[in-house]
Amino acid sequence: PLDLRGHLLELEHLIEQAKPARGWDWSLYRPFVELALEFDLPIVAANLSRADAMRAATQGFAAVFDEPTRRRAALDALPAALMAAHEQAVDDGHCNRMPADALPAMARAQIARDLALAEAIRPHFGRGVVLLTGNGHARTDIGVPFFLNEAERARTIAIGLLEEDNAGNDWRSRFDVAFGSPAQPREDPCASLPTRR
Repeated sequence: PLDLRGHLLELEHLIEQAKPARGWDWSLYRPFVELALEFDLPIVAANLSRADAMRAATQGFAAVFDEPTRRRAALDALPAALMAAHEQAVDDGHCNRMPADALPAMARAQIARDLALAEAIRPHFGRGVVLLTGNGHARTDIGVPFFLNEAERARTIAIGLLEEDNAGNDWRSRFDVAFGSPAQPREDPCASLPTRR
């Protein structure tokens, strides 16, 4: 039988070690971590560090990824439509107030994050893996699935969790499965951002 007390202590230790950032709601992730501990599943930190994302943005993908990874991901030949879609997503996420000349670098950072997430889950496909990430990274058109090979993609289900005001057919089509939920009350995130110059 499983000693849940030991696992709960382990879970509290994990929470303490994670030192969640301000605004990170641990309660949303706790059930997933509890299940992983209960079934002795690995928990892998998958996201690209802020420093590496900045390097990808300012110095290019070669500053972060080795040559075999860049070749496998075809980073030197990314479709123009992928870059444009990432630039639009970054601009939309910043209330369409980003300086236009900043968009390519920020798009590179997002692409680098998607590739890092794909690389982190790749070793676990044989056993099965769950990636908990934001909708932008889960998108089938430009997110992590873009960097999965055909066999990995065939075993992948990208799930979008969408607030009802963003749950239109256009957004739903970016996932294999999408679920709508009530919109959450929050302050207008655009109110504090300067207008585009």
